[in-house]
Amino acid sequence: MDDVKSGYEGEVKWRGPGKWGTYLSIIPIPPPLVRIYIFNQVVKVGINGFGRIGRIVCRNALELQDIEVVAINDPFIPVDYMVYMFKYDSVHGRFKGTVEAKDGKLIVNGKAVTVFSERDPAAIQWGSVGADYIVEATGVFTTIDKASAHLVGGAKKVVISAPSADAPMYVCGVNLDSYKSSDKVISNASCTTNCLAPLAKVIHDNFGIVEGLMTTVHATTATQKTVDGPSNKDWRGGRSVNNNIIPSSTGAAKAVGKVIPSLNGKLTGLAFRVPTLDVSVVDLVVRTEKAATYDEIKAVIKKASEGEYKGILDYSEEEVVSTDFIGHTASSIFDAKAGIQLSPNFVKLISWYDNEWGYSRRVCDLLVFAARKDAEAGL
Repeated sequence: MDDVKSGYEGEVKWRGPGKWGTYLSIIPIPPPLVRIYIFNQVVKVGINGFGRIGRIVCRNALELQDIEVVAINDPFIPVDYMVYMFKYDSVHGRFKGTVEAKDGKLIVNGKAVTVFSERDPAAIQWGSVGADYIVEATGVFTTIDKASAHLVGGAKKVVISAPSADAPMYVCGVNLDSYKSSDKVISNASCTTNCLAPLAKVIHDNFGIVEGLMTTVHATTATQKTVDGPSNKDWRGGRSVNNNIIPSSTGAAKAVGKVIPSLNGKLTGLAFRVPTLDVSVVDLVVRTEKAATYDEIKAVIKKASEGEYKGILDYSEEEVVSTDFIGHTASSIFDAKAGIQLSPNFVKLISWYDNEWGYSRRVCDLLVFAARKDAEAGL
């Protein structure tokens, strides 16, 4: 047990042998999130799309004991180029382990990862390598119908690393209690929703949110243009990311209403895309039912970050800036010194998030949570 590592503290329970083998469950109390360590069998994962999130999910998985990436599919990246892209990263630095290509496979830290090159998800033979859980990270197959194609090749479940129009969306620490093992395709929502929802839930549970507006100041993403170019659906989005602050739309705030039904219709928001490489920040302005001082609000958030939201919602009282959060694994880091209050019922709250690393860690957490629940359900 000495070598078991967890970002969560709480009661430690042994569970007996089962389909997944004997494992240790570390459960925060009360448990918004369950992390399991399976000793006899890990969750075998396939990744479709080796872009930003696909690669960062893979890096995160290598830090965890309960996930093994056994296959990657990307029709646009040959295996030798995969080695290069995984080894070097302009934001997160050089990969600290070993990676090479051998016999058409990716060898990461001495373990072989099968590489597929299929454009059609239905053609990927996930079952041939035992990949039960698939991370759909292309940003293309984001509906139940499209993502279900992975099931044809032998996968058991698909986790979409993006918001979905129709798949159930889960935010770790917020609504995992509503998880249904019968759902074959689920969504990890967006990075911004993962930042906003835990903070909004803590405020709503303790003070009641009457209504609110959110702004996310969001780092550059791969869909943006380095120089001005055509973008028929979003004219402003076609402008150069290098030297502009670009107003944009986001469904993140409204999506909170899907994972926290009592907030449905009470939140909306917008985004500003800025020329930074990583780390974004949520600016949440809310009107509360219950009057409170800013110190009282801070105390509630701090308590939550040290208790049931530990590992999901973090708390900072330091003089921090965006790059200080590169590689941070929490979904949301509340900046106690950045918020302001106008009146006892009207407050602005600021929370940071690494939109790549923190989000990818939640993808891994959702995979493990789903695997445990599915095993308990006998699936």
